[in-house]
Amino acid sequence: MGKIAENMRQKLEAAFAPDVLELQDQSHLHAGHAGAHPQGESHFHLIIKAKTFTGKSRVERQRMVNAVLRDELAERVHAFSMEVEGS
Repeated sequence: MGKIAENMRQKLEAAFAPDVLELQDQSHLHAGHAGAHPQGESHFHLIIKAKTFTGKSRVERQRMVNAVLRDELAERVHAFSMEVEGS
């Protein structure tokens, strides 16, 4: 796991104490496309389940995740998709 992914994982664990956390670097699927970095870590897919999200709308859950990963999403990450659920 690269440095960007590890930073993202640590922030998500600290903020949400998730029951499920899968962070997939899908950069290899986008090689040669706009925003792709040769060293990877530019395209991610997140699956996360945590009690913190229970009772929140889909938009609220996504905003919570985006706020925690604000720095990574603003600087290095070109594409980020997510599945966010309460547990």
